[in-house]
Amino acid sequence: MSLGVAEEDRLKEMRLRLADGTVFGGPSAVVEVARRIWWAWPLWAFSRLPGVMRLMRAAYDWVARHRGCANGVCRLEPRAGHRLAGVLPLIVLTAGALLLRPLLPPWVLMWTMAGALYAGCKWLSYRDALDAGAAMSRTRVMLYLFAWPGMDANAFLARPYIERAGGWEWIAAALKTTLGAALIWIGVRAAMPAYPVLAGWLGMIGLILTLHFGTFHLLSLAWRRAGVDAMPVMRSPVESTSLADFWGRRWNTAFHELATRFTFRPLRARVGSSIAALIVFLLSGVIHELVISLPAGGGYGLPTGYFIVQGLGIAGERSRRGRRLGLGRGWRGRLFTVLVAAGPVYWLFPPVFVHHVVLPMLAAIGAR
Repeated sequence: MSLGVAEEDRLKEMRLRLADGTVFGGPSAVVEVARRIWWAWPLWAFSRLPGVMRLMRAAYDWVARHRGCANGVCRLEPRAGHRLAGVLPLIVLTAGALLLRPLLPPWVLMWTMAGALYAGCKWLSYRDALDAGAAMSRTRVMLYLFAWPGMDANAFLARPYIERAGGWEWIAAALKTTLGAALIWIGVRAAMPAYPVLAGWLGMIGLILTLHFGTFHLLSLAWRRAGVDAMPVMRSPVESTSLADFWGRRWNTAFHELATRFTFRPLRARVGSSIAALIVFLLSGVIHELVISLPAGGGYGLPTGYFIVQGLGIAGERSRRGRRLGLGRGWRGRLFTVLVAAGPVYWLFPPVFVHHVVLPMLAAIGAR
C-alpha cells in the first residue's frame, strides 16, 4: 500500500517510488529510470516533447496486455521485450518528428526526420549487439552512438582491426570532401539564379560527396588507425558490376547492414530471397517518403516507385534471361546498373523537393 495502489491494480503497470515518496507509474516510471542512466538519458529528454508521452503510454499498454501472468507474477517473453526495447525509440523519435512538422521549415523537418530515423536505427543496432552479448565499454558505446555513422555495432564495439589504410586513401577522402564543398559553395552560386534546379542538384551532390564520401571516409580512416573495425559507408560504388553489387556492397552499407539484419534475414526463411529483397526496397522507399516527400509536401509515391524499380532490376538481372544477357557482370552489368540506378533518379529527388527543401536549405547556409 506504500505505492498508493489498490491490490487489484498492482500488476497493471510498473511502479517506481523515490526516496521522497514520489510515485511514478508505467511509462512515466520508465523515463524516470532512463533519466538516471547515462545511455538511456536521450529517451527521457525526448519524452519531454509534446505528444511523445501519449505515444509511449500506448506502447506500454500494448506490452502490458501481452504479458503472461502466473501465480501473481507477470513475465514478458525475453525476446519480445528485447525487440520492444530496441524498436521503441525508433517509433517514438519518428512520431516526435511528425508532431513537429507544423512548427518547422521544410528543410529543417527533413533533417529532423532523418536524424530521428538515424538515431532510432542506431539504437536498434546497439541493442542487438548488447543482446548478443558483445563486450563493450561505456566509452566505446558513446563513440559508436555519437561519433560513427555506420550501423555494424558488433564490428565497431567488439572486433579489433589490424590492417592500416594507405596514404592514398587519406588523399582520396580529402579530395572528395573538398570537391563536395566546392560544388556547394561555388557550383550552386554559379548556377543560380538562371538554373535553380541544376543548382539544387549540384548542392545535393556536393552534400553527398562532403558527408558520405568525404567526411565519413575520413572518420573511417581515423577509427581504423585507432584499431577499430569501422569500414567506409560508401565503398567505391562506381566500380559496381551489377545492381546487386551496387546496393548490396557499395552504396550506403550502413543501411544495408541494418536492413539485412532486421528485415531481409528474418523474412527470407518465410517468403524467399526475392520477395524479402523487394520488401527491403519497399521499406527503403517508405523511409525516403518520410525524409523527402513529407517535408516537400509533394511527390508522394515517387521515392517508393524508385526503390521498387531497383528491386525489380535486381530480380531481373538474377533471372535466367538476365544471366543469359550478362546483366550481372562485365560491361553489360555496369551499363545496366547505371541505367536502372541513375535513370529514374528524378523520382527519388523530384523537382518539388528541390524547390521546397533543397534550395531553401542552400539559402539558409549561405550557399546561394
